[in-house]
Amino acid sequence: MGSQLLYITLSDVQSTVTALGILFGVLSFIVLSLTWLERKALGRLQRRLGPTRTGPFGLLQPIADAVKLVLKEDILPSASEKAIFWIAPVIVVVSAFMVWVTIPITETIGIQNLELGLLYITAVSVLGILGLVLAGWGSANKYGVIGGLRSAAQLISYEIPIIMVVVAVGMLSQSLDLRVIVADQNPLLYGLILPLGLVIFFISGLAEVGRTPFDIYHAESEISGGPFVEYSGAHWSVFFLAEYINTFAIATMITIFFLGGWLGPILPGIVWFLIKVYGIVLVVFWVRGTFPRLRIDQLMAFAWKVMVPLAFYTIVITAIYLFYNLPPWTLTCMSLLGLLVVGYCIYQRVKGPARRVEEIRARQAEQKRNRNVNDGARI
Repeated sequence: MGSQLLYITLSDVQSTVTALGILFGVLSFIVLSLTWLERKALGRLQRRLGPTRTGPFGLLQPIADAVKLVLKEDILPSASEKAIFWIAPVIVVVSAFMVWVTIPITETIGIQNLELGLLYITAVSVLGILGLVLAGWGSANKYGVIGGLRSAAQLISYEIPIIMVVVAVGMLSQSLDLRVIVADQNPLLYGLILPLGLVIFFISGLAEVGRTPFDIYHAESEISGGPFVEYSGAHWSVFFLAEYINTFAIATMITIFFLGGWLGPILPGIVWFLIKVYGIVLVVFWVRGTFPRLRIDQLMAFAWKVMVPLAFYTIVITAIYLFYNLPPWTLTCMSLLGLLVVGYCIYQRVKGPARRVEEIRARQAEQKRNRNVNDGARI
């Protein structure tokens, strides 16, 4: 009996290791596809062609870039903390990879379904912050330390609205199981019931993965490359790999939480899943090619003055909807009301400098007319 149990345990371990290996290979291929897609998308937005030379339609360009990064000289600063310098990128990429252990691709495709999958994802995704801080600290570079501290401040700030929206999704589905969350969106998607949560999660997700306009913590022109300023070659490519894995993970979670995951007519579930995820990824690339980078004060003010209050508002309206057993359209109306009010306030804030300029010009024109009238009266 004991040998049989040992055999079963070893078999389970082997199957799990095989599944994790397959997952890592799939994610690596996805990262290559995302780098090619981003170059092509940004090229079209900027009236360029993007990669065209390396392979048909430039499809081999990501492989060429990967080979270049692997063969590039890997420099280790003499004053750095060697152990911390080496372990920091490992922490970043492992935390990005661990999130995928419980994310289902379809109802039957996934590594391990967890009843507390929502809680697991929320807990594991925070570990990447530690890797970025250690990367800056271990580099023995003041710009790297500043970049690490900025990354910690940004990621912790935008982690709060993400967690609040995740709580709201859990309240709607009455479950922390991702498969139950997807099944509960048939036939009405959470993105239609709670559009405010979708917007908050998308914006906060951009900040979490450091995508434009929230890429301040590794902004080359401001802080010389952020926490990984001293990294090169394969070590730098690990941060690059983690960023794209996290980007795909954010798009996947938006698909599962708000767009029904693999649910859809006619086509197989995995096809619907990939269509939705890559559609969101294209929106992320479109945002990069459209919006300018925020300053650090704007970024932090937006998190604490806009995103955090909106996230708490999301919790409140979801609780009201569930407690009073209201029809779904009431939650939609409350979500849209919050979006409209905040959008109007932001619009007024953005238009403020232009209005002040117009007022100054109007006063100057009025003063000029008064002077002309006085001069005419004296003549």
